Amino acid sequence: MLGYFNSDGHHIPVTVVQTGPCVVTQVKTKSVDGYNALQLGFDKQKEYRLNKPILGHLKKAGKGFFSSIQEVSVDDPGQYTLGQIIQLDIFKVGERVDITGTSKGRGFSGVIKRHGFHGGKKTHGSKSHRIPGSIGCSAWPGKVIKGKKLPGQYGGTRETVKNLEIIDIRPDENLVFIKGALPGYKSGLLAIKKRKTL
Repeated sequence: MLGYFNSDGHHIPVTVVQTGPCVVTQVKTKSVDGYNALQLGFDKQKEYRLNKPILGHLKKAGKGFFSSIQEVSVDDPGQYTLGQIIQLDIFKVGERVDITGTSKGRGFSGVIKRHGFHGGKKTHGSKSHRIPGSIGCSAWPGKVIKGKKLPGQYGGTRETVKNLEIIDIRPDENLVFIKGALPGYKSGLLAIKKRKTL
């Protein structure tokens, strides 16, 4: 993340995202594959790092080899061709987008870190500093209700942040400046989806 000053001189926290170039490695249609989608390749990769089935598949597009291959649903796949490069011209400054990524994995975490519990007293002989406390019910129903906030795996899940604003676009460098924070670590992969206008 970094700070961005707009034309009015206001400071805006933004996240810089490299968005391409993305190459169409396969066009999927409802008649052949059962659904409409584009398969996009991103992040150039050395040939020797990929296995032979992937190499043969990517050679059809003729635009090199990629470490990341993802599918994106489209309404009309007939508008796209194999090997076509998707550029930043599909986005506009001020447009709203939804961004999906994998959040940072934090391992097995307690309730204070995972759910924001306040914890118990720190003094006067207290023995419950960071534990969740009582979780059971009385005689009825005599069990722990499903969905209780307890310690467990925290992070490393698919998260979507909605309605984020595009602050700036730099086509020469394939960079998009998006207002706010995004899920995941510095070199993580994201999916940017345009919001449908009503």
